[in-house]
Amino acid sequence: MTIRGTGIGSVPGDEQRDFDEAVALVLGELAADEHGLPFLPEVPGRGAPAAMTGRTLGLVTGLDADLQPSGWRLTGSSGAPAIDQRRARSLLSQDLDGLEERASGHTGAFKVQVTGPWTLAATVERPRGDKILADHGARRELAQALAEAVTDHLADVRRRLPAATELVLQVDEPALPAVLAAAIPTASGFGRHRAIHPPEASQALEWVLAAAADAGATPWVHCCAPDVPIGLLRGAGARGVMVDLGLLDAAGHDAAGEALEAGDTIALGIVPTFDDPTGDAPLVERVRRWLDMLGLDPEQVSGSLVISPTCGLAGATPGWSRRALELSRLTARSLGN
Repeated sequence: MTIRGTGIGSVPGDEQRDFDEAVALVLGELAADEHGLPFLPEVPGRGAPAAMTGRTLGLVTGLDADLQPSGWRLTGSSGAPAIDQRRARSLLSQDLDGLEERASGHTGAFKVQVTGPWTLAATVERPRGDKILADHGARRELAQALAEAVTDHLADVRRRLPAATELVLQVDEPALPAVLAAAIPTASGFGRHRAIHPPEASQALEWVLAAAADAGATPWVHCCAPDVPIGLLRGAGARGVMVDLGLLDAAGHDAAGEALEAGDTIALGIVPTFDDPTGDAPLVERVRRWLDMLGLDPEQVSGSLVISPTCGLAGATPGWSRRALELSRLTARSLGN
């Protein structure tokens, strides 16, 4: 086992050729040796069907959705999906075709990403308006539909990458802390949705994470927000948690250290998402200081520690996107030596 570098998922671009170039970049930077964990890139600049919410709704065949001026909304119909949801499915299928063409012989680990049930519930509207978050039954239905979609998606990825030694499913939950803290605004903007209690939050995540594990993948959760509930995520079945080191409070540092000591993965977001002249040496020193604070050393956490950018790279320049992935790998390699 060794320390690895990876990316969060999103990269800059606004055309299909940008996705093709992103696949080549990810494979070139992260599939060359044991210190990289390549992933399926996302190019949200192609439009809402290619962004994180639309991409995941394209996977969820049990629920129909369309795109409104205010964002994605469930239609409540059982007929053919709306054109934007069909486009999301088509784009993802096209992306997976491109991935298969370039990486079907990949023999290492590989990561794919989906939006989690609570971030979907906080961003997608019900047919009658307001967020899914406002409706207990709708929340439950969404999480169960997502779990089914994860099973099918991972089977498809496994078919396309038959030589991959491990599949990692990253569940993106940037809105989870706000959901738990009753910080999601209502449709009017004048109120806030009631807090979701931890047992319900954990159960919905557990359905999705268990579906990933049952499909033979390793489930991770990514949350680049303050107050990441690392203990809740691990309790729900996450075997890896991806965080922004700069946003962790004292409790978060302790929880991350406990996860590493238990053998679970912590993907440490330390590489800036925008152009920065700093090389890998200061990043290596920062990680070493953090591990020392926790009473750990790189050799002790080898195989459990991953290095990544602090968040997605969709807003970065193409040059920095490449450099950020390179820095993630170089930092991981230096820590592992």
